Amino acid sequence: MKEDTSAAAFVARLTAQGTTRVTEAAGCRMVWRRFGSGPDALLVHGGHGSWLHWVRNIEALAARHTVWVPDLPGYGVSGDPVGTDMPALVEAVVANFAQLPDMGDVDLVGFSFGGLTASHLASRLPNVRGLALLGPGGHGGTRRQTIALVDWRRAESPETLAAAMQQNVAAFMIADPAKVDALALLAYTESCRDTRFRSKQISRAGGLRAALDRFGGPVLMAFGEHDVTADPPEVLASLIDGREGRRGEIVPGAGHWVQYEADTAVNALLLAWLAR
Repeated sequence: MKEDTSAAAFVARLTAQGTTRVTEAAGCRMVWRRFGSGPDALLVHGGHGSWLHWVRNIEALAARHTVWVPDLPGYGVSGDPVGTDMPALVEAVVANFAQLPDMGDVDLVGFSFGGLTASHLASRLPNVRGLALLGPGGHGGTRRQTIALVDWRRAESPETLAAAMQQNVAAFMIADPAKVDALALLAYTESCRDTRFRSKQISRAGGLRAALDRFGGPVLMAFGEHDVTADPPEVLASLIDGREGRRGEIVPGAGHWVQYEADTAVNALLLAWLAR
């Protein structure tokens, strides 16, 4: 993806491969994108995110699965939930999910704040057979971020906005500067611009452990080796803690946006998990 135009063309081509369904419940409108066929998987994006957090994963997963990729309430082109806390977000998703066709068993895959959200949804949605969490928030452990993010909202021109986004992706999302390409910047920029729900304090407040305990089913947790939002060995040891059905993986060389930076490895990991 050397040029912005090629990144936009990639997103347009990917979009054309799926269909869109709009639901409305609990006072909130949600937009869901559906790709592929096979057993159902629901992908839950992170904070300051949208369905584009999965831009490098949808095609691989959709080759074997029906992949549902919503914009969460308060993000992207979906409407806003009636409240500003996790219960309000979860209630909106649960109510809108009930408007979708009956899926039978479904696997949830969540990234970052979406990992925390998916862990709450797992005990509320019907027939959830497993959770796969990538760099999940809410773990309550050590964070390793050392570079402050630039306030991109203060950018006064397209050039300063692009520079701010470039710095923030490199500081927070992707460990290898060479992997910060036009597609990553497009996905990150568009997602940030369309974010209204504020997730930071919710993630920092914890809650992941309790949500996983309520679910009680199989859980895969994976972090990039250089994820600045966690100390992966510490967090995995704490959350797995000998619990049956829980598994942890560290993806070498990758940062927080592990499914983008190490898409080949993570797609293989997820496909193997979903096929269990």
